[in-house]
Amino acid sequence: MRAALFVTCVNDALYPGTGIAVVRLLERLGVQVDFPAAQSCCGQPQYNTGYRHEAEPLVLRTARAFAGYPYVVTPSGSCAAMIREHYPRIGAKAAGEGRGTELADAARSLVPRVYELTEFLTDVLQVTDVGAYFPHTVTYHPSCHGLRGLGLGDRPRRLLAAVKGLDLVELPGAEECCGFGGTFALKNPDVSAAMGTDKITNARSTGADVLCGADNSCLAHLDGLLRRTDSPLRALHLAEILAATEEDPLR
Repeated sequence: MRAALFVTCVNDALYPGTGIAVVRLLERLGVQVDFPAAQSCCGQPQYNTGYRHEAEPLVLRTARAFAGYPYVVTPSGSCAAMIREHYPRIGAKAAGEGRGTELADAARSLVPRVYELTEFLTDVLQVTDVGAYFPHTVTYHPSCHGLRGLGLGDRPRRLLAAVKGLDLVELPGAEECCGFGGTFALKNPDVSAAMGTDKITNARSTGADVLCGADNSCLAHLDGLLRRTDSPLRALHLAEILAATEEDPLR
């Protein structure tokens, strides 16, 4: 099986270890992973701030970068949701304005092939036990895009529950937003910080060693708050946990 990794801007710039972990994990499961060098931003920051026309070239660039791949896998629910929910809307809007169907055609081709990592593992590869080993107590934060946009449900938790040595504990108020929300954190910093503080307070109450998530944008927000309190709790992407084994532990 062949798949392309859509690493996303946040991971490429700030969390390259997550992208490496995805490759290690998928290759261990027998997937041939390619990294199309032409990939760039999916256009989410532009679109979310109202610059729809500025996002359109990125729709085309993304579709062209991943043309020909049967599966496109990303460790980010927010970027997967951008493609699957908003690319068709961008295409339909452009067509409705009489500017042709190029954007709509690009979205129609790409959308069915894009999977968030946990979807790809559970729905395509049909695995929950990926051979991981992580001897720590973990609590899981479901990011809004994955939970509400993609409908990931219990997929991430099922994957974590199957990890050898891992003790998964329930996060109080798990389905509450962490307060990041991309541009929301910039436009409403005080509200964002208060929501994030509530989230890490709940996470610390579990006694967990690790606050796990499947989207590094949310984890960057929470990790920043944790560092300001000198908390021993650390934030970690799900892919890095799933990539760890007894023979090749998380470094």
